[in-house]
Amino acid sequence: HITFIVIGNANLNANVSKGHMWTFYLACYMAIMLAAFVPQTQPFLLTEVLHLETSRQGMVSGNLNFWGEIVIILTVGFWGSLSDRIGRRPVTAMGFCLIAGGIFMYGFARDVPGLLLGRVIYSAGIAAISTMLITLMADYVSNPSRGKATGYLGIMNGLGAMTAALFLLKLPAMFKSGGMSAQEAAFATYATMAAVTLVVGMVMFFGLRKGGRPLHHQQTPMLQQLREGFTEAKRPVIALAYASSFVARGNLAVVGTFFTLWASVYGTTELGMTSAEAIKKGGGILAISYTASLLSAPLFGMMADRMNRVTALAASLLVGAVGYGSTYWLEDPFSLPTIISLILIGMAEVGCIITSGVLIAEQAPDRLRGSVVGVFTLTGAIGILVASVAGGYLFDHWLQTGPFVFFGIIAALVLVWALILR
Repeated sequence: HITFIVIGNANLNANVSKGHMWTFYLACYMAIMLAAFVPQTQPFLLTEVLHLETSRQGMVSGNLNFWGEIVIILTVGFWGSLSDRIGRRPVTAMGFCLIAGGIFMYGFARDVPGLLLGRVIYSAGIAAISTMLITLMADYVSNPSRGKATGYLGIMNGLGAMTAALFLLKLPAMFKSGGMSAQEAAFATYATMAAVTLVVGMVMFFGLRKGGRPLHHQQTPMLQQLREGFTEAKRPVIALAYASSFVARGNLAVVGTFFTLWASVYGTTELGMTSAEAIKKGGGILAISYTASLLSAPLFGMMADRMNRVTALAASLLVGAVGYGSTYWLEDPFSLPTIISLILIGMAEVGCIITSGVLIAEQAPDRLRGSVVGVFTLTGAIGILVASVAGGYLFDHWLQTGPFVFFGIIAALVLVWALILR
């Protein structure tokens, strides 16, 4: 039944089998799980291994995100071009191997430069996987089914994020309870995940379709793509889609980086917990948020197909503005009001990703699709950069929920813009 729902309902392109699609969805699942794992376990390293004072942890976390995103921006074009030359399969496998290497380096890190080195390697792999997921979707699924396939991708993302929150965030505490020191627990946690990621890379190499068709016979130079993409921003709805990408990607950075940091700081300073215990407890809260993402993904997918696309986007922005804005009044990351806010935030995350993606796919002219999608991706990357730097500063110097409140304000502003255009 699951096979029929996920694959049997999708129109696959020629020479694409169900096995190829299952491998693709495994990549979707693992990508979000690994993207959540590293930033969310990072507070354990900062507190119990590096012994970094809490007043600096916001900025350090934000800066690690910042440089990781710079690496992603600089390498996504390279991975796309390389996949056109050698195929999607080896590039996807290579991406998971780089992620494994970066995670393994985290286990060895004993200072911030060591973390930065691991983050750079890890981010290069994340860039490869992110590029390949978009490309593989176009290679494998025909256009009439891409909306459904994107909805199923959102479900796999939700499952991956839930796995990280419910199980992976507990690993440091599990290893410490077994008698390991903080440093030993850190090494065991990251070495285990590095090994799992290497195995997934092997599965990608053998499970994805051989070869791959270039989406364009002639590659447009990157600067020309940027010029064309920004020129299209003169169209108000395209500009709105770019702004929504900023919000959607920034949302992921805020939750992934700053919620477990908030839980770690509050748990250690107010409740007398170890960082590992606080992150473990915070993981249970995050799992509820990710469950909301998982359950609401099909809803937002249907909304994007059946409603005016700007209206559907406005609905997701409204949920985000309320969810993020409500954190201004929160102090305890483990309280019931926080859980309610995170449920709304989880819904908004997946809603913004789905509705903004469908909107840009609808509005981008065929002739300039690559350029428009490229700028759409770039504005999302800028959203992560802003969330990382501004969020880190606000966390340290204003409120521990400052990064959330900041993006609530941005979501509200883009919501007003969407309603005016609607």
